[in-house]
Parts: sequence; C-alpha cells; structure tokens
Amino acid sequence: MDKIDAQELQNFIVNALDEDVRDGDHTSLACVPAEAVGSAKLLVKDNGILAGVELAKKIFYHVDPTFEIDIFIEEGSPVKYGDVAFEVRGKSQAILKAERLVLNAMQRMSGIATLSRQFVDAVEGLKVQILDTRKTTPLLRFLEKWAVRIGGATNYRTGLYDRIMIKDNHIDFCGTITQAVLQTEQYLAANDLALEITLEVRDMKELEEALAVGKINRIMLDNFDTETMRKAVELINGKFEVEASGGITLETVRAYAETGVDFISVGALTHSFKSMDLSLKKK
Repeated sequence: MDKIDAQELQNFIVNALDEDVRDGDHTSLACVPAEAVGSAKLLVKDNGILAGVELAKKIFYHVDPTFEIDIFIEEGSPVKYGDVAFEVRGKSQAILKAERLVLNAMQRMSGIATLSRQFVDAVEGLKVQILDTRKTTPLLRFLEKWAVRIGGATNYRTGLYDRIMIKDNHIDFCGTITQAVLQTEQYLAANDLALEITLEVRDMKELEEALAVGKINRIMLDNFDTETMRKAVELINGKFEVEASGGITLETVRAYAETGVDFISVGALTHSFKSMDLSLKKK
C-alpha cells in the first residue's frame, strides 16, 4: 500500500458506503437474520491481473472488524477464470453490506492493472517506462493510480500541483514556447517552487525552439509518427528526458519504445480499460 494516504483511503470508504447504504441496507435487514453468520468467496470470472485485495480487506474490516479473511491470491498476481481470490467469514448482513463496494473497486482496479501489465509486457527488454496520466475518474485518482502501480507501470504527476506540464493550450494562450518557458521559470522562482518541467512539442519546428530555450527537464513529443520521433530523439541527443505521447496503443507501443524515448504516457490505462468480471458468492 505504498503512496496511499491513510486518511484519503478512510474518507473514500466512509463516503462510498454512505452513498450506497445511507440509513440501512434494508433488503438484507429485511431478509437476513441479524444473528446469521456465513462465508463468501471472491470468484474470478475473467483473465488478467488481480488488484484491490488490500482495499477489499480495509473495506471489510471497516464494516465489521470481526471479519475473518483468508487471502489465496495476492495483489498483482495473474488470475484466470474460476480462481478464488479470497474468502471472508462473518455476519451475513455485514458481508452483503460491503459486497458491492468491494466488487466495484476491485473490478475497476483489476482492469487497470491488467491493461497496465499488458503495456509493460509489450516493451519488455527496452529501457522505456510506461506512465499513466491525469485522465482519471474524479475523486478516484488515487485508487486508479494505485492499480497502475500494481500492474507494473509508473505514476506520472499526481495532479496540477506537483509538476509543471506546459502543453499546447498553455503555449497557445501564452504566445510562444519561449515565452511560456521563461514565464514559468520566473513563476517558480517568485514562488520558491522546485517543480520539474515537462514541455510538449507538436512538430520539429517547436522542438528546435524548445532546444534553443532549454530550462526544462523533459520534452514530450506529442502525436509524432515513429520515424519523426526517432529523428527527434537523435536531435535531443540526451540533453533532456524524452516522452512519447498521443494515441499510443498496445499494437504500436513497442515501435515507439524502440525510437529511444525514455517514457511513454498512456491515458488509456485509466480511461479505456475493461473492468475485470468478479463476483462475491456465498460459500
């Protein structure tokens, strides 16, 4: 559970349960005796990478600290149809209360982890790192970026506050790349901030301007084809970190990695994944 803020996680669990339960799980309260005790298993109905096990434990223990949980498959492990990830035993009403939140979170996280692992596997043996982006579900970013790490990819900036990223709209609103970079340098100095700077360029002309102005940490080559990207990497020649971005897919990611870039950012990790099919069934 590295990089997870305990209070943020607690707030998520409390708010998510409140959204679902409010003044009571009336179906379970009506149908299931309060004294009933039972067990349920987390059944995998898909293939991929399992994620969210630690979160599930936190949810269950929040609902009822007396739960007994046996983990059979650890977080980040490959799973296949028919696997049983864990078993939970305790009050039946409490199992039913926690069920949907556990499943919703794990299905989403496992889907993200699975796609992240596929991208990482696709560039195996090359020096490139696969990065996520800010294209996440509002208020669920910390969970989705957690799932990216479980899948073996790397988190990029967390939000607008922890890295400078000068993109096309910033440049267009500001005027030029040179002006945007120089104003950023002044802003960071005036506010005593030590943030790294990524600068997006859209073509070779913008790249030449970026190299002339300098004062940055990373150049993002946006929507370059692989041939042009290879030429751009050669022109940069190690002066700055190089990131590839823009519609890169599982089918094309290795070709982009082979151009010599250091990073490939993939928004699809958190916006175009397929949730894993999981269910919680009475044992």
